[in-house]
Amino acid sequence: MDFTFTDDERRFDTEVVAFLDSERDHPDAAVVFAPQREADAQLASTPEHKEFMRRLADKGWLGMSWPEEFGGDGHEGLYEYILNERLSQRGAPLIGKGVGMIGKTLIRHADEQLQKRFLPEIRTASIDFALGYSEPDSGSDLASLKLRATRVEGGWALNGQKRFSTSAHFAEWYWVAARTDPDAPKHKGITLFLIDMADPGLTVLEQKTMGDERTNEVFFDDVVVPDENVVGEVNSGWTYICEALDYERFTIYTVGALESKMARIMEWATTTERRGRRMSEDPQVRAGIVALATDLEVARMLTLRVIDEAARGGVPSNEASMCKLTLTRLHQKMADWMLEHLGPSGVLTHEDPDAIDDGFWEHSYRFTVLETIGGGSSEIQKNILSRRALGLPG
Repeated sequence: MDFTFTDDERRFDTEVVAFLDSERDHPDAAVVFAPQREADAQLASTPEHKEFMRRLADKGWLGMSWPEEFGGDGHEGLYEYILNERLSQRGAPLIGKGVGMIGKTLIRHADEQLQKRFLPEIRTASIDFALGYSEPDSGSDLASLKLRATRVEGGWALNGQKRFSTSAHFAEWYWVAARTDPDAPKHKGITLFLIDMADPGLTVLEQKTMGDERTNEVFFDDVVVPDENVVGEVNSGWTYICEALDYERFTIYTVGALESKMARIMEWATTTERRGRRMSEDPQVRAGIVALATDLEVARMLTLRVIDEAARGGVPSNEASMCKLTLTRLHQKMADWMLEHLGPSGVLTHEDPDAIDDGFWEHSYRFTVLETIGGGSSEIQKNILSRRALGLPG
């Protein structure tokens, strides 16, 4: 498997870097680029972020790997990988759920009217989506969800609750899994819906997290969804959800953010002195950095294996689980290692004027716990790999 970039891929990488360098002079740069605060990155949650995404769209960089008949230009997924990695290195919002998850799922499974309705708006960064999967009693065991969709004339009435819908307070559309056949086996009676977030039957309440990220509880009170907003076939939603989650596991989780953290660790080690010598001269520190750098290279190779599988037209299931598990665990390992070596001053928050690196590692320590849960917890990834990759009993 050859992961050497072609001349055109290197040209595109250079173009992306130059564009992001120029964006540093934009009036919105202080909001758009947030490498200090992980909870502020990834999502287009502010007007400034949304305008930045529209500028990416104007460059033609959203949906590059989509087939031409759906507005893409047929680029291999490696181009989106390059773009996402460069964005994550700068702390900018990623190409996100619309392009990487929902768009690709609509292309594979939705009818023509949904494709024509949503795909152009995704490519122009005109809309954003919230994911409606988890519920109070259905998190890791997503197939046990209870949000009920009852048949009514011309559509479905939804009643119940979702939890941990991170983008629900700013997204325009809701990508929701609901139970349409309560008598079917739990994996068979689920359907995917697209719901306008302006529906008066939706109530969005803020949930605070330990990583300073806002997520939401969403309550459904007779939310009527027309038949034309059903994604694919009724009662086949579980298949689509699993594919979308596989796309999420490599669309949202990137190596670039880890590379930026590695650069911070190296800067700390080469500029910090204790007992008359730099930390980079300490054998134990050097050994720890080498171990983290080795893990980072493994994470990079796993990410490229995901891109390779997607480029072949497949859904990178096992590859995506290995990638997501490895990347999120490495985020935690880096934060743990740094706090261990920073000592008591490392736990000062960014509000404290004496905080090291503006409290970056204290915040990272809290936020990286959330990454091991979103998109399927680490335990779920291990279960997937034990069954699909190793053939162990479920």
